[in-house]
Amino acid sequence: MDTRKTMVHMLRQLLKEMEIVSSQGAGYYTCVPFAHRFNRLLEQSRRLFPETSGFLETFDPIEATDPKDPADKSKALLGIRIEVSQLIALLESTGEEPVR
Repeated sequence: MDTRKTMVHMLRQLLKEMEIVSSQGAGYYTCVPFAHRFNRLLEQSRRLFPETSGFLETFDPIEATDPKDPADKSKALLGIRIEVSQLIALLESTGEEPVR
């Protein structure tokens, strides 16, 4: 199994799920599961791909907040999307085999 491809696939799926949930209504969702999942995948990336540690250190865990205002939820989700997309870009650009 190619761990890097699996990680990228999981991150892309997270983006899809965020898009689906946010399209279902104005603010009738929570950002917490997405932040938690990103944080877990970020930590796993740090463990599996130590050769990218310098770049991975530019990522911070995302605070798992649940704003009540729909505009604030949208901003929080946008922040998560940006971080997920950047992590995908990093993993795709460093395509060597991961350390196991």
